[in-house]
Amino acid sequence: MYFTDRGIEELQKRRGDEEVTLDWVAERLQEFVDLHPDFETPVERLATWLARLDDPDDDTLD
Repeated sequence: MYFTDRGIEELQKRRGDEEVTLDWVAERLQEFVDLHPDFETPVERLATWLARLDDPDDDTLD
């Protein structure tokens, strides 16, 4: 198990039954980057990966 898996598991446990919009997630990601600017690049990569998940022509983040 990776260290980050614990955070993902906590997210699932605490908020797994909630329904949220992608706008809400984007706002939380922006808020997180504002508070932790050192994480701007990984958050940007995650957001881009999520945005392009169903684009069969995009292989830039594989």
